[in-house]
Amino acid sequence: MNGRNSPAGIRAPRRLASLFAALATTLLLTTAAVGQDIGPQSQTSRAQVEKLVGLWKDHFAGADSLQQQRTAFKALMEATPGPTRIQLRQIDADGVKAELMWPARLHHPIGERVILYIHGGGFSSGSIRTHSLLAGSLAKAASSDVLLIDYRLMPEYGYPAQINDALTAYRWLLDNGYDNGNVVVAGDGAGGNIAIETVLRQMQAAKPLPAAVVALSPITDLAATGGSMTSNAESDPLVDKAWIEALGKPYLRRRPPTDPQVSPLYADMKGFPPLLLQVGSGEALLDDTLRLADKARQAGVDVTTEVWPGMPHQWQLFPSLLDDADRASQNIAEFAIRHFADRPKE
Repeated sequence: MNGRNSPAGIRAPRRLASLFAALATTLLLTTAAVGQDIGPQSQTSRAQVEKLVGLWKDHFAGADSLQQQRTAFKALMEATPGPTRIQLRQIDADGVKAELMWPARLHHPIGERVILYIHGGGFSSGSIRTHSLLAGSLAKAASSDVLLIDYRLMPEYGYPAQINDALTAYRWLLDNGYDNGNVVVAGDGAGGNIAIETVLRQMQAAKPLPAAVVALSPITDLAATGGSMTSNAESDPLVDKAWIEALGKPYLRRRPPTDPQVSPLYADMKGFPPLLLQVGSGEALLDDTLRLADKARQAGVDVTTEVWPGMPHQWQLFPSLLDDADRASQNIAEFAIRHFADRPKE
């Protein structure tokens, strides 16, 4: 789970701090290229987010260690519904445990299109189960397969195990019937970092790239230098600068946090596939998204950026609680469909 070391310390936003955070967001959006207009947050949405944050607080009270946070995230997500109207197949993707899912209306073990989904969780938690509802939603909305992987986690495994597993799974797809033009790589939080770094590795190897990449509130700067780490400190109940720095120690080991191999903000993005970025307006990771979007666009990348008012980190995982989770996953699916070489029939 991408959360603080002490979730019990979740604070209610202070009015003045929230005002400055909102002003900072407004100023940032004047320079960041934003995709479609998401629209203002509704009162219903605010109430739904408040309920979700309460659930986070209940589950993560006292979960200070990585292992405790992993257990808390698992318990929270096991209390949410699983996907429906999909078919499943357990996969060994050259040593990487994975689950291939596709809409029940499509009758095939391996289809034309696929989304490789890399779950978030601060490089240390998350699983196929925690992200199965989002993955199933994407499979149905995009009329595609979704390969959801269980990559190795820290502290048992640090860099580069996570990226190696994702790259292995991507290449497994190419070796097992999927054309790279029909593959979209996606991930959230730490999974967004891994998704981007996986494609950068493929670029460096001069091997076939996916049709597009989707990164949801990605961690792009393990040095935690973004201004929103401070300006949104009061409005983000899940992520902060101290947590990013703490998770960086076991993940990076002796590697500097500004190394482009671990922090894509510092990488050369020239030649990168079309990129969709989603982030909540009050997230500490807002600048991780906006700065990457600007850098990628300057390198000639086709970037779509969506800043969602009032959304907390990983909101896309909770369509059973948040109407905006459904909206966000629909946007992801539509983006994938636009970039698949073989689009699904109407």
